[in-house]
Amino acid sequence: MDLRTCYEQLGGSYDDVLSRIPSERLVDKFLRKFLADESFAGLCSAMAAGSRSEAFLMAHTLKGVCANLGFARLFRSTAALTELLRPEADAISADAAEALDPVREDYALTVDVIRAYIGEEG
Repeated sequence: MDLRTCYEQLGGSYDDVLSRIPSERLVDKFLRKFLADESFAGLCSAMAAGSRSEAFLMAHTLKGVCANLGFARLFRSTAALTELLRPEADAISADAAEALDPVREDYALTVDVIRAYIGEEG
């Protein structure tokens, strides 16, 4: 699998990513680093603990990473969750709790696609 195919499977635009990250070598490097990013794990932990403010911070961080790397599908689900966690509240709303499921699904897909890319390219 090449990087363009990887991005197609992620629902993103490889050309758009190359407009922000100017070399294929750097895109490859950042894809590999994404697998070690702790934002998703932190988000899941914060949601499980009921910490809305920490969950918001982790969702917002993950959203930014996805925007920079052009992970369109994961960006959309994370952005939706971020907005549900944004209002100051004592607890995580039921809507926000439900919105974690699509983020989990999109994150798993993203990781699987990156691992398939690395398996063939690395």
